[in-house]
Amino acid sequence: MPGRIKDKVAIVTGSTLGIGAAVARLFAQEGAFVVLNSHRDDEAAAAMRAELDPARTLFVQGDIADKAAVQALAEQAVARFGRIDIVVNNAGVNMFTDPLEMTDEQWHRCFAVDLDGAWNVTRAALPHMLAQGAGSVVNIASVHGHKIIPGTFPYPVAKHALIGLTRSLGIEYAARGIRVNSISPGLIMTENVEAWLASSPDPEAERARQAALLPPRRIGEPSEVAYTALFLASDEARFINATDILIDGGRSQLYHE
Repeated sequence: MPGRIKDKVAIVTGSTLGIGAAVARLFAQEGAFVVLNSHRDDEAAAAMRAELDPARTLFVQGDIADKAAVQALAEQAVARFGRIDIVVNNAGVNMFTDPLEMTDEQWHRCFAVDLDGAWNVTRAALPHMLAQGAGSVVNIASVHGHKIIPGTFPYPVAKHALIGLTRSLGIEYAARGIRVNSISPGLIMTENVEAWLASSPDPEAERARQAALLPPRRIGEPSEVAYTALFLASDEARFINATDILIDGGRSQLYHE
């Protein structure tokens, strides 16, 4: 039955595609006022605005690596809806390079978005949450924050740090009504993954190969991550804090297969 976060105000970053879009749609279905965000105001952003109720949504363009843009995002959310109850830090960037060939710009951009960006949004929302004595932050981390896949540096470094940020902030503010948790998705069929599979010499064979690596023998769906974010954001999870939930079909628990 809809209404698990009825009339809560949720900021969802990177919410025009993939996991973020799935979270925004589900939160809207469950009665929340949803603040959408992307660093681009493109066709995907326009499509999300057209899909969701304009009376209960707000789109704010802004790069989460930009502190001023993030502060403006929080201020617009409060000006429109009066409060901030939930933050889902979903926006991120894949940065896979050879460590010794990586540029300083690549290193800084990876951390600016995948770690600093989550902190920027959380820091902008925290004063409002603390003033009302309640709030839930959900960080979208990654299985890369648990296991190292060769050839993906420095992305796992940033995701390990994001899980550390989650735990630290969760403990820091628990007594003041704020919960901070994270989700670590494995392989999820987002638009980026679809494009990656399509770029392989034999897309169907590669899709089958990737599915066969996973214990359920299928690739995860964005909605499955979204439902976990909904649970963590809701009062149903009110005693869950400073915790990370893996959503990878059990793949990270395998020694080898």
